Amino acid sequence: MNAYPPIAEHGIIGDLQTAALVSSAGTIDWWCSPRFDSPSVFAALLDSERGGHCRLAASLDSGEMTVRQLYLPDTAVLITRFMAAEGVGEVIDFMDPIRSRDPTDRHRLVRIARVVRGKLPFEFTCRPRFDYARARHTRTVPEPRRALFQSAETDLHLQVSDPISLHTDGGDVSARFTLDAGQTAMIVLTCTSGGGAAPPPPVREQMLAEFEACRTFWQSWLRTCTYRGRWQDMVKRSAITLKLLTYAPTGAPIAAATMGLPEQLGGERNWDYRYTWIRDASLSIRALLDLGFTEEAAAYRDWLRDRLAAGPTASGEPLQIMYRVDGEPRLEEEILTHLAGYRNSSPVRLGNAAADQVQLDIYGEAADALAQFGDLGEIAGWLAFAELLDWLADNWDRPDEGIWETRGGRKHFTYSRLMTWVAFERGIRMATAHARPGDLNRWTRERDAVFAQIVECGWSSSRQAFVQHFDGDVLDASLLLMPRMGFLSPRDPAWLSTLDAMDAELVSDSLVYRYDPAAAPDGLGGTEGTFNLCSFLYVEALAASGRVDQARYAFDKMLTYANHVGLFAEEIGPSGAQLGNFPQAFTHLALVAAAIALDERLDRDESDDAGAP
Repeated sequence: MNAYPPIAEHGIIGDLQTAALVSSAGTIDWWCSPRFDSPSVFAALLDSERGGHCRLAASLDSGEMTVRQLYLPDTAVLITRFMAAEGVGEVIDFMDPIRSRDPTDRHRLVRIARVVRGKLPFEFTCRPRFDYARARHTRTVPEPRRALFQSAETDLHLQVSDPISLHTDGGDVSARFTLDAGQTAMIVLTCTSGGGAAPPPPVREQMLAEFEACRTFWQSWLRTCTYRGRWQDMVKRSAITLKLLTYAPTGAPIAAATMGLPEQLGGERNWDYRYTWIRDASLSIRALLDLGFTEEAAAYRDWLRDRLAAGPTASGEPLQIMYRVDGEPRLEEEILTHLAGYRNSSPVRLGNAAADQVQLDIYGEAADALAQFGDLGEIAGWLAFAELLDWLADNWDRPDEGIWETRGGRKHFTYSRLMTWVAFERGIRMATAHARPGDLNRWTRERDAVFAQIVECGWSSSRQAFVQHFDGDVLDASLLLMPRMGFLSPRDPAWLSTLDAMDAELVSDSLVYRYDPAAAPDGLGGTEGTFNLCSFLYVEALAASGRVDQARYAFDKMLTYANHVGLFAEEIGPSGAQLGNFPQAFTHLALVAAAIALDERLDRDESDDAGAP
């Protein structure tokens, strides 16, 4: 088990088309190329022996060493520091963002080792395992500072600078070298598809210039951020993370950078999250818009508009719940039986069978995201959206799999009804505000019918709360979005009693469970941790409901679960460990929303106090 670092012991770097995870020990143990959803080059997170990795770290034969990891402020440049009595060294990892909007099959990861005090020895190993460790590869070392790893589909070029000298190590390479204070060594990994010429050798001045360009890119991008609240470090880190998880050529955000990381150690809830969920992406874009990042939001609007214009999916629905980053709808799920899984958590799933599910809430999240722009920008885009609402008017009153993608059968989920109400409400609002054609009378009738059904069937008199689905009285934290979506006032007695019921049953020390699987079987074995998205939605709901002190305390406690560089996975386990895929867009977008809501409420209260006699 010691071969697997905790999920939280990682930082993320990326170039806006792919991303890599670097452990706090200096190991790249996850990298896919040329896209987020491409086969892996390094996948030690899913199998420490077979998966492949690239390690660069200070190495002392004796004596104590302290290791710390941090981001260069306001950037995605990751620095791992090694501190010992003999010296202090650093490994700087970055991928220079690709400025072009065109997809490329050539991606470069730069690792710079340097010593800032004394002298330190370093060790380096490079052990790629292409295509989730399924593809054979050859290795050639034509000279001591260059190696080439070739598989049928992918090449990895490794180039190093003085004083590193590569040695063969079976099918891999390794090196040991020592740096004195002021010395640097460069390592460049260039991944290409379909062959191509070898890149030029790394030149110190050029690599340092690229480092400066990368830093400038991120700091310049972040200046667009309009957030001036109390939690700027965490909000800005969340913004950078959401940007890193967005595929720039299409504007499509992914749910997380990884696949197969477990929601419960040893359990079966191990999913592939490297795709674009309509729900997650729409909420991510709303968060970025709230922070002032209009360019990213407009790119996603165009991507979503293209999905609407593409017409019905294979299932006949106007939209599929998720797509690949280029809009491809096929995501067949398979199990990689040759991989052990993170700490023996199997099965390791590639692809995602949930793509074939019916989840009616996605139409509300899509409409809410589009409504942030008002007009959709193109006549064809509005006509496709109006056609979607006409379809929804005929198809909203049916069971589905729901937001949590349960595999225990379809139900009439209250959250799905809530979001169909949102779809009609946002469509009516946009058509009215911009004089767009649409069957407003019908949309209004259906909106009101959905509202009446939620009030009648989604409310439990015995629980005095809105519940998960119409056939039971199970609570569900997704309904924390009810006030934000405008379905009811955050001070409505029905909402306050729902919040009280959730607080009593789903909340544990400010951490929030999605629902109780024992009370609402979801077709899967095992349990799960508290869901970070829901914990931040809880903060937002508390703040909106006027429970400001409780909201602030819950928010501050939640921030203590962030990892050492401010990142969150999907869930928090009983011991406080981060679980699930990492880093998770859902969590970071909800952190942004909670911070903004809490800031607004605190500012209002402080203003009221200042005006009091």
